[in-house]
Amino acid sequence: MPEKEKIEEVLDKIRPNLVADGGNVELVDVNEGTVEVRLTGACGGCPMAAMTLKMGIEQVLKQEIPEVKEVVAVD
Repeated sequence: MPEKEKIEEVLDKIRPNLVADGGNVELVDVNEGTVEVRLTGACGGCPMAAMTLKMGIEQVLKQEIPEVKEVVAVD
């Protein structure tokens, strides 16, 4: 199972892009390869949030940490 510390390191690489658009991402939990995140700020209500989540955050996490199976948004 991927470690939260490693996931946070990868999210730190992604965060500047989200912050530039007025948003952010926070790690909520990791459960058997599923990473739960909360999109905050402008990202929280953005119509493109689902694409940001799957095409951006999920892609990068899977590339950097092969144990990651999917990334889901939680409230």
